[in-house]
Amino acid sequence: MSDAEARLKNRRAVGLILMSAVLPGSAQYVAGHRGVGRWIMRSWAVLVGLALLAGLGLLLFRGATVGVLLSPALAPTLKAVAWVLFGCWALLLLDAWRLADPPRLARNNRLLLTVSCLSLVVAAGFGTNLVASALTAVSNVSDVFRGGGDAQEKAGRYNVLLLGVDGADGREGLRPDSINVASVDAETGRTVLFGLPRNLQGAPFPESSPLHELYPDGYKCEENACMINGVHTLGEEHADLYPGQDAGLVATKEVVSATLGIEINYYAMVDMGGFKSLVEAMGGITLDSNVRVPIGGGGSKVSGYIEPGDGIHLDGYHALWYARSRHDSSDYERMVRQKCVMSAMAKQLDPGLVATQFLELSEAGKDILRTDVGAGHVAELAELALRAKDLDIVSVNMTPPLIVTADPDLELIRSTVVETIAASEALDDQAPTQPATTPATSEPAQPEPADDPEPAPTSAAATDDAPTTPAAAGSTASEEETAEEESTWICRAS
Repeated sequence: MSDAEARLKNRRAVGLILMSAVLPGSAQYVAGHRGVGRWIMRSWAVLVGLALLAGLGLLLFRGATVGVLLSPALAPTLKAVAWVLFGCWALLLLDAWRLADPPRLARNNRLLLTVSCLSLVVAAGFGTNLVASALTAVSNVSDVFRGGGDAQEKAGRYNVLLLGVDGADGREGLRPDSINVASVDAETGRTVLFGLPRNLQGAPFPESSPLHELYPDGYKCEENACMINGVHTLGEEHADLYPGQDAGLVATKEVVSATLGIEINYYAMVDMGGFKSLVEAMGGITLDSNVRVPIGGGGSKVSGYIEPGDGIHLDGYHALWYARSRHDSSDYERMVRQKCVMSAMAKQLDPGLVATQFLELSEAGKDILRTDVGAGHVAELAELALRAKDLDIVSVNMTPPLIVTADPDLELIRSTVVETIAASEALDDQAPTQPATTPATSEPAQPEPADDPEPAPTSAAATDDAPTTPAAAGSTASEEETAEEESTWICRAS
């Protein structure tokens, strides 16, 4: 074979491999298998067209497109399709290598062609594995966002009930450890967080609730045993009144909505005992702390302490104890520590981290989160969350001295909600040069329910970027003493 023929053979071999890598089926087409090559190229064009259509949908109709992509059966189907396509593409690439007629090439060229072909197959397999992992994460997300909530704005806002459950407590019946409502401006994402103490008594059911007839004067009973965190269990005990619904959660949404005077769109329930894996997937969180927090206590021995300091980095295990620990601590301090952990997670979960740890985050979220947010509304809420990332979150706790938990002033609670939301919305109407002001209110997050109700801790005023400080006065002497013993500030997200 002449040098010219050898060079022609080499160029043809390289061309066939490159063509098959870029446009599957084209190598078979130019090699004479036109029918097969044409069919494969047309199929490939259809797949590329569908991918472009999905991308266009994400740009122009994000909510509807995300809703379709998060359909429960779609992600597993696409994952199977991805591996089938990889197998077909790998076979076509190897067939292109066969059509290149390697035995007629020089030894070095033949070796280079073979290594290049196999490298392309390995690279494609690696890429397919990444796609499959992403689709697994999408499937995990779709398992969480099954829908059922109300996607309609409520006076220009989305109100989300946030329930924290400590899965390690081992209690019979589900009693939320923290009860908060995040009221989010539907345009700016600016958020107000309202916290209800777990031992609030006399919480009302709306007249539309099946439980209103049983408790027309609110959820109260003898010996002060009926507290708001028991409504979930109450709903489950009367599941026959809520046919086809999650009775406990629906009842909780009803009573919280009636107490605060705002309509609830969605709920999100987080298992505090399992969120360790979520913090681990984030790579930990960082916060400033002014208190020494015990690890252990209660029914177990104190095994160590999380020491105070600035820029403390907590892994999942220590973040969990920072939020959960109640040994040698007041209810108020624990509430504040929970809020600091939540704020740190919200501030430090950036888009880059989501992109690189999508699978791990989705696995952790699937295990600890329940919600009735629908897949079609995920994109909009995510965008609002990104807008709110750099804005202060105003926090309001309905605790003494603002209200008395055993006999709450419901009108005061509702007027406080209205005034706080109005003040928050006014911040978006101010000129950029004007200083922002926040209402003097308090921090969210609640402690574990007790067998006997006890006075709720004092309230405080703060935003997420300010140190968390307890109030100086309470509704009883014991509360005043507790407040005086607290530090000037407890913690803040870094």
